[in-house]
Amino acid sequence: MIQIRRSDRRGRTRLPWLDSAHAFSFADYHDPHNMGFGVLRVVNEDRVRPGAGFPRHAHRDMEIISYVLGGALEHKDSLGTGSVIRAGDVQRMTAGTGIRHSEYNHSREECVHFLQMWIVPEEPGLEPSYEQRTIPEPERRNTLRLVASRDGRERSLTIHQDVELYLASIGAGRSVHHDLDAKRGAWVQVAKGTVALDSYSLHAGDGAAISHEEGVSLTASEPADVLLFDLPAVNGRGS
Repeated sequence: MIQIRRSDRRGRTRLPWLDSAHAFSFADYHDPHNMGFGVLRVVNEDRVRPGAGFPRHAHRDMEIISYVLGGALEHKDSLGTGSVIRAGDVQRMTAGTGIRHSEYNHSREECVHFLQMWIVPEEPGLEPSYEQRTIPEPERRNTLRLVASRDGRERSLTIHQDVELYLASIGAGRSVHHDLDAKRGAWVQVAKGTVALDSYSLHAGDGAAISHEEGVSLTASEPADVLLFDLPAVNGRGS
């Protein structure tokens, strides 16, 4: 079963400094039929104006992953971490027992464009921690590159949940395929470009919830960046 979440059906937060689109319920946007897909709770696409950003605020008991599509994001947190996350970088923050952080556009001239994704951890009260990786384009070109996993294999970020996150940069006319175990589902998020999934054409900003399928095949009609979450099976859309 494949259920499509079109870009223009997402919730929206528009502020003078922020344009944010929400695949699932988030902040002031509430849709009881879109509360997440299994343990995947948030998929936000954010654009932040130069010099602006999210001031210091707190989180608990959530795995937060950010992937920068363009520009650079400046991160600071209560662990003492200070870093700049650039296009092609992936960040993981375990909020656990509590963490405070800020995320600002590092540039005074150009917008920063990134995806922020939240995963419910397998247990509460974890020790807060932070990781960051650069994923060079050749490592994800026309292949599904593992970028986050429970065991941190293949130099992936370590997340505290039975989830694998893959990233692919697919050339026009090229395809990638991912097999799914009978007890697994997948969420596909198109970050850039256009891909075909079964009989559906997915464009930048579109997402797809996949359950009770043997695998996922994606073919790009134009160069595309795609994220794929392999996660425990979900009955229907969201839970």
